Amino acid sequence: MYPAEEVTTDNESHVLVYGIDHSIKSGLSLHEVLDEAKKQNAVTTAPHPFSLLDALREDSVYCDLVEAFNSSNVDVYSNLRAKKFAKEKSLHVVAGSDSHVQSTIGRSTNLIHSENKLDNVIAAMKHHKIIIENTGYVQPKEALEHIRYKIQNSAFFIDKYTSQFYPRALWPIKILYKLYMVNPEGIFWNMFYRMSIVALRRISKKINFEGYDHRLFRERNLANILKMVF
Repeated sequence: MYPAEEVTTDNESHVLVYGIDHSIKSGLSLHEVLDEAKKQNAVTTAPHPFSLLDALREDSVYCDLVEAFNSSNVDVYSNLRAKKFAKEKSLHVVAGSDSHVQSTIGRSTNLIHSENKLDNVIAAMKHHKIIIENTGYVQPKEALEHIRYKIQNSAFFIDKYTSQFYPRALWPIKILYKLYMVNPEGIFWNMFYRMSIVALRRISKKINFEGYDHRLFRERNLANILKMVF
């Protein structure tokens, strides 16, 4: 086990930090996170750099490594844009499983040319002695398992967010939540997931390849999101 952390910056983007001695607090700017990582002689990676949320996007150039493939980016276009961006900027790439459930651990793997010791591994990563070994997307059943995990652990925040921004929808959402928890793997939710993936792919294509402003999705404005879907 090697010490590492996913840090959330002040604009809600994610940075992976490997080889840390102590935790880096969230809410710092990207460059503050990178400075703290440098003080600890750690390595930084830009995970899912062009996903619709939590992404560094063009600021990924400041990290030591960039994820060109993320197993959870099932919209596909996020990965295509990351690969294209890394090639254009001559960045060294890695892959990530972005696993939050046991079944997807190791779905994507990297090969590090190093002795199996922390200092050697970190040094090898810094000198780009790491290559993508294997890639694969999560399957629908695994994605649904991940979604269930997130919903179960975010019920309070979903309720708070809905109350603040969509108060009229609060009770319908509570009813949907109860129905979902009764049978989270039911046919209806599988169909809903597949329809959502189609919508996400349309949005991702527009943002990553057709010049739409990525902030439109991050603002979580339902009207703007629906416009990008249709």
